[in-house]
Amino acid sequence: MDSNLEFDAARAFAGQEHNHFIGGEWQPGASAGKIDSIDPGSGTVIGQIAAGNAEDVDHAVDAARAAFPAWSATGGIQRAKLMWALADALMANASALAMLESLDNGMPARMAGFGVMGAAENLRYNAGWAGKLAGETVSMSAPDHQAFTIREPVGVVGAIVPWNFPLAMAVAKLAPILAAGCTVVLKPAELTSMSALKLAELIAEVGFPAGVINVVTGHGAEAGQALVDHPGVAKIAFTGSTATGKGLLASAAGNLKRLSLELGGKSPTVIFADANLAAAAEGAAMSVFMNSGQVCVAGSRVLIQRSVFDQVIEAIVARARAIRVGSGQAPDTEIGPLISGQHRDRVLGYVEAGRSEGAEVLAGGKVRQGEGFFMEPTVFVNARPEHRIMREEIFGPVVAAVPFDDAEEAIAMANDTEYGLSASVWSREIGTALGAARKIDAGTVRVNGGAGLDPAMPFGGFKQSGWGRENGREGVLAFTETKSISIKL
Repeated sequence: MDSNLEFDAARAFAGQEHNHFIGGEWQPGASAGKIDSIDPGSGTVIGQIAAGNAEDVDHAVDAARAAFPAWSATGGIQRAKLMWALADALMANASALAMLESLDNGMPARMAGFGVMGAAENLRYNAGWAGKLAGETVSMSAPDHQAFTIREPVGVVGAIVPWNFPLAMAVAKLAPILAAGCTVVLKPAELTSMSALKLAELIAEVGFPAGVINVVTGHGAEAGQALVDHPGVAKIAFTGSTATGKGLLASAAGNLKRLSLELGGKSPTVIFADANLAAAAEGAAMSVFMNSGQVCVAGSRVLIQRSVFDQVIEAIVARARAIRVGSGQAPDTEIGPLISGQHRDRVLGYVEAGRSEGAEVLAGGKVRQGEGFFMEPTVFVNARPEHRIMREEIFGPVVAAVPFDDAEEAIAMANDTEYGLSASVWSREIGTALGAARKIDAGTVRVNGGAGLDPAMPFGGFKQSGWGRENGREGVLAFTETKSISIKL
């Protein structure tokens, strides 16, 4: 399909009237409230979504609760077939979804296309677990007993996803939920709900039973909070900021609602002198500049062994200056805009804080004037451990590079953070690389550019980067409860 036609189709979809997807039907909101959807590349309104409230969430939870008994009793093979059908539908609409994602989020359309492919693979991987969630036989200490455990789906799940990878994150939540036999109410980010609404169209087309998957759009403080507070929701699966995650803990305290929290990060990239320095510099740069730094695992602290510091930082600065920043729909764009004007100003505030605290900017540091919310990739040196740019999650294309002398110092610096989501290590010496990987406090450690996210690999954080794990067997079991049964013989 021609890219111009794809763009026109994306704008046409965005401009339609959008309602909530509840009980297999499109239903208008309980209120007339609407939220503007803005193209970050131009700053213009491309459409509106319904501003859902507690009444809309209540209807969606009722639909999910009504669908739960039949869905949880549906055989794993049948659930898997529907998940595969949805994966096929994603791929059949991949170009259209990628352009819609690019228009709504600002990311390059090519990157959005990889996100669609990843979402399809996520569904296919998790479909394989649908018929394999078995318990185990237990040898009891009491005589004349037969005992075993079974895995049961937890119930209705509220899935709340962020705006940085809207479609991929939505599907990453839905896939294990469906495989476990749960039903779900999905609340996409109010800034980027378009791809979730298109996903709901495909869900209806492939034949998921009514109420198994419901989509309610709206602000986090209203629709999201109503979902967290709802007594009919057994579990919340949330990806977002650590501050919001802490708020969810307080909300869940009243009824001990189950929580999975994938939160923020301040991830280190550790480059030893014996590394492939060209590959390490490229990996370090794109770890933080990809998607304009709006990535939870962004390597926003680069720790470089002192003997090669100047060589590596020169390469990172050169890459930052060469990156093609532009509209997500332009074929040669490498990184697009930040998500909003408010977020751009927040990121710029961190740059100014870095300067005022004494760090030095070697590249970038400015916003691009004109339409859209663009910012130059920014490289700091001479930052100190107490500086805000070293301690707080910026969520923008900003990196601080500092030198270290030996592995012990590098590991201490890497762990000097309240976060522990991800880390990268670069070294040709396997003992050095694995030694650092073992000692760094992070849920995921990538060595020499290893893949950070895969449906088969558990993903989650240490410390204030979250609770629980997504992906892999652990990610599916997170949506189940273990029941123990003993029989007196």
